[in-house]
Amino acid sequence: MQLLDGKATAQEIREELKNAVDARRSKNEKIPHLAAVLVGNDGGSLTYVNAKVKACEQIGFDSSLIKYDAQVTEEELLAKVHELNNDDKIDGFIVQLPLPSHIDELKVTQAIDPLKDVDGFHPENLGKMVLNLPGFLPATPAGILQLLKRNNIETSGKDCVVIGRSNIVGMPLSIMLARSTNPGNCTVTLTHSRTKDLKEKVLKADIIIAAIGKPGFVTADMVKDGAVIVDVGTTRVEDSSKKNGWALKGDVAFDEVAPKCSYITPVPGGVGPMTIASLMINTLQSMELRGK
Repeated sequence: MQLLDGKATAQEIREELKNAVDARRSKNEKIPHLAAVLVGNDGGSLTYVNAKVKACEQIGFDSSLIKYDAQVTEEELLAKVHELNNDDKIDGFIVQLPLPSHIDELKVTQAIDPLKDVDGFHPENLGKMVLNLPGFLPATPAGILQLLKRNNIETSGKDCVVIGRSNIVGMPLSIMLARSTNPGNCTVTLTHSRTKDLKEKVLKADIIIAAIGKPGFVTADMVKDGAVIVDVGTTRVEDSSKKNGWALKGDVAFDEVAPKCSYITPVPGGVGPMTIASLMINTLQSMELRGK
C-alpha cells in the first residue's frame, strides 16, 4: 500500500505556480488576484477559506477575503458578486459553500462571471466540461485528476466506482473520468443512496472514489485487493483526545481498508490540499484567459 500524498503533490504544484508568478513579477506583469467571499461562521468553511488565503501567500498571488455574517441578504450578496465580476483587479473569486438557507445557492453561482468562476460551478463551465472544451473544471474533481496523473495511476480501461452524486464532486468527476483524456478513459459507475447491491458494485472496482459524506462508510469487505481509493470525505466528529475537540474523518475506514489497497489517500492530507491547488491553477488560467 502506498499513500497518495495530497500535501506533497499540492506543494509541487504550488512551486510551479510560484515560478510562474515570479516570472511575471520580474517582467512587471499583473499578479493573479483571488477573492473569497465567506458568509457566516461555519468552522469547516472558515478553515478551508483560510487555507486558500495561505496558499495565495505562499505562491505570491494577491488575495482578498470578504466576510459577511449569516444574516446577510441575498440581494446584498448578489450585489457583491456583481461588483467582483466588474472589478478588473480580481481575476477569479469564489463564494464559499454552503450558504445560509435563506440564500439561493444556484442563483448566486449563476451570477458569477464564468470567466472568473475559478470553483468551476457555473453551468457554462460545467457544460464545457461535458463537451471537453476549454473552461474551468470543478476544483475538487480537477485536483483528484491531478493527484492521479502526478502519481502515475493508470486509469485507462479501468473500472471506476464513484460513491456519491453531488454536483460539486461525484457527478462531474464521473464525467471527467469517462472522457477520452489522461487521466480518463475509465468505465465509470456512479452510485448513490438508491443504488441496489452497492457493495457488489464497489467490490468490482479498480478505482473507488468515496464522496458520500458518511464517515467510515467504505469498509474492507467492500474493497478488492489492489484497488486504488480516493477518499473525498471530510466530516468533523467529536474527539475528546484532540485539543480542538474534534477530528476529521473520511468516508473510508482507513485502518482496515488501507492494507488491501495499492494506493489510498489519507484524511486529512489527501484530496483537500489538491482542491486548493486546483483552485490556484484556475486563478492563473483566469487571468491569462482574460488577457491580463
